[in-house]
Amino acid sequence: MTLLVDTHSHTVASTHAYSTVQEYAVQAKLKGMQMFSLTEHGPTMPDSPHPWHFGNRHVLPRLVDGVAILRAIEANIMPVDGGHDIPNGLHPFLDFAIASFHEPVFAPASKAQNTKAMIATIETGDIQIIGHPGNPNFPIDIAEVVRAAKDNNVVLEVNNSSFKGSRSGSAPNCKKVLEVTDQLDWKIVFASDAHVAYDVGNDALSMACANEVGFPMHRIVNRDAHSFTAFLAQHNKPVAVELKDWLKTL
Repeated sequence: MTLLVDTHSHTVASTHAYSTVQEYAVQAKLKGMQMFSLTEHGPTMPDSPHPWHFGNRHVLPRLVDGVAILRAIEANIMPVDGGHDIPNGLHPFLDFAIASFHEPVFAPASKAQNTKAMIATIETGDIQIIGHPGNPNFPIDIAEVVRAAKDNNVVLEVNNSSFKGSRSGSAPNCKKVLEVTDQLDWKIVFASDAHVAYDVGNDALSMACANEVGFPMHRIVNRDAHSFTAFLAQHNKPVAVELKDWLKTL
């Protein structure tokens, strides 16, 4: 199975990434994708864009050559007790929000502290996805996090980049996330975490892990544009309505 929606990518607006929005759109079209998401880092990361960047993304077209562009953020889980760094007033400009642990913002702590902070962030009601929860630098009680995510209609991410060295040692934890999510009858997203356009939509390693554990494909909420916008509609995000005519053409 090839996913048609990528929920996590970074452009040159985050200075450790290397491609423009247009370059992503070109590659997404070449790969037959339906949708990709712009998810620059939240403001407490050292190379994050100014908050105006997020508020001004209405200037971007929703569709480029038949591929839809979602406007999102990868917020930071904040020390010590959790929460996020999405500025007040920015939520109406976001189609969805990811929240992740990042070492420059949240120093790795104990399993209990990490779990508490992640669950507190889930419970804010402002986050739809937890980014790269398999990071071994931030051990968590996976079952407790999945239960909290399910209670709040939040999904955990299996991050393809985590299998390639971005967070070395993540693979066993990612596998456990898949197994526990399936056991607890919940859902997940797969994401490339692309930092260059050539990587958009790359889910090969995540998919291989899912196949290894027999993870059901119907539990992946971003398998196509219909399934992902339906998930966002459950969070009262208007993008599903905004794209309704385009969705009818798929």
